[in-house]
Amino acid sequence: MSSMDNLKNAFAGESQANRRYLAFAKKAEEEGFKQAAKLFRAAAEAETVHAHSHLRVMGGVKSTKENIQEAIGGETFEFTKMYPQMIDEARKEGNKQALQSFEFANKVEKIHADLYQKALNSLGKNEAVDYYVCQVCGNTVENAAPDKCPICGASKSMFIKIS
Repeated sequence: MSSMDNLKNAFAGESQANRRYLAFAKKAEEEGFKQAAKLFRAAAEAETVHAHSHLRVMGGVKSTKENIQEAIGGETFEFTKMYPQMIDEARKEGNKQALQSFEFANKVEKIHADLYQKALNSLGKNEAVDYYVCQVCGNTVENAAPDKCPICGASKSMFIKIS
């Protein structure tokens, strides 16, 4: 295996560890274990440092325009190919929880592709837009949270403003 293969594998592993540790931190907070939550968040941040380093070494961070174009491609792949296949499998297996998770993500990836396209079209125009993310399904909206999430039905209170 080459160093480039190892960098790709290390990037994937560090990225997954970051997300896993943040989920663990959230659970620890819910259970009242503040110190464990703090440690999970610290380790998650360290994994992010590692992942970003590996990605830079691989040449994976380019100009903002190129990065947005890559993001559009990735999101488009997810909602046109990846998630539809996963949805079909979950439906065939009768796995309702997986099906709902995949369907929510699939709908939101299309929204992300559209938002990235808008950002690409307005790049350099310094237009200020606020984004809000639903903490149930990940729906991402511009300017203001809706009273009810059109994807999962969650209330406005489930949206957080992204700084």
